[in-house]
Amino acid sequence: MDTKLLEILVCPVTKGQLTYDHARQELVSRAARLAYPIHDGIPILLENEARTLSDDELAA
Repeated sequence: MDTKLLEILVCPVTKGQLTYDHARQELVSRAARLAYPIHDGIPILLENEARTLSDDELAA
């Protein structure tokens, strides 16, 4: 994930910061409790495409 791109992208729900999860190829919004997938290097920042984070994932 390009660090410059990560600096300007925000969660579409909360407008807050996203973090990159390299292992899962996702952008994570802890505030929204959502993880947005990245397909072929393109972040899919649609709420209906995101998966909900579990309590265990948020605690980590």
